[in-house]
Amino acid sequence: MTGTAVSTQTAATQQVLQNALQPEGPQAQAIFGLWNFTLALCTVVFAVIVLAFLYALWRAPRGHAGTAPDLGSLARPERRVHGIVLWGTVISAVGLVMLLVADVWTARALARLPLKEAVNIELVGHMWWWEARYLSDDPTQRFTTANELRLPVGRPVLVSLKSRDVIHTLWVPNLAGKRDMIPGRSTTIALQADRPGVYRAQCAEFCGLEHALMALPVTAQAPADYEQWAAAQRKPSVEPDTDRRRRGRDVFLGTTCVMCHTVAGTTARGTLGPDLTHFASRPTLAAGALKNDRANLQAWIVDPQRFKPGANMPAHPFPADDMTALLDYLESLK
Repeated sequence: MTGTAVSTQTAATQQVLQNALQPEGPQAQAIFGLWNFTLALCTVVFAVIVLAFLYALWRAPRGHAGTAPDLGSLARPERRVHGIVLWGTVISAVGLVMLLVADVWTARALARLPLKEAVNIELVGHMWWWEARYLSDDPTQRFTTANELRLPVGRPVLVSLKSRDVIHTLWVPNLAGKRDMIPGRSTTIALQADRPGVYRAQCAEFCGLEHALMALPVTAQAPADYEQWAAAQRKPSVEPDTDRRRRGRDVFLGTTCVMCHTVAGTTARGTLGPDLTHFASRPTLAAGALKNDRANLQAWIVDPQRFKPGANMPAHPFPADDMTALLDYLESLK
């Protein structure tokens, strides 16, 4: 069982695309344009430097160990060399100004994304997982998920970024640039996906021991599919329909699980860990560290430190019957 969990750990993180050179939205497209311009300009500069170096080698006088050094340049000014250095300085300054102008132009383009009828999400970074709160002026339309984002294709999304503990950084290379999440402050980033797909986000600021295992799948869906998903997320947890699942719910509510997790429709109201109301509908668990299947779920509950040393979740070695019932219950939370 544990071996299966290990073998699927890599698969869970390879299901999604992460490529800054394949923009899938207007924000990423603007950044991609800046990247191409910077690469082209730096390539030209590099080529000129290499050619100048080769030309200098070709023109250099040949000598041997006994050849006397040419110290003539110490007694006479080298006006030609001074002119070359001056023009090189001017051209370098012009190139840097061009990069600055391109950077400012790109920043203005990023700020011009229309936000009419934008989806509003509050994304909170934790050590080492993500909490996503979908906001609305109507309290009945709000809901919370964990370790995944879902966006409607073609519609802007305004994400308010916060951190519960240390500095994190949200980076969705296919959709936008990086934005820091600083404790005690709130910043925003605008996203828009132009095509359906699953894109990999990642914490891009070292935030502790398990920084590398803090992934966030971002799923862009057709608007109708997104609305259907959001409507399902607003509902309370599914009522257990079998004796085993009811027993699993009792196991969950009768242990320390309720001190950290929330399951809407039950007495579990913990906020230290991810909301589990619709846990079974998520593709991964432990912030992208494992594929969300029964074997991995059991291994994670029994010994989370094996997969994410330093994680705040304690081990829960339940008796076999209780574990089977608990797994049945958690797998029903769709």
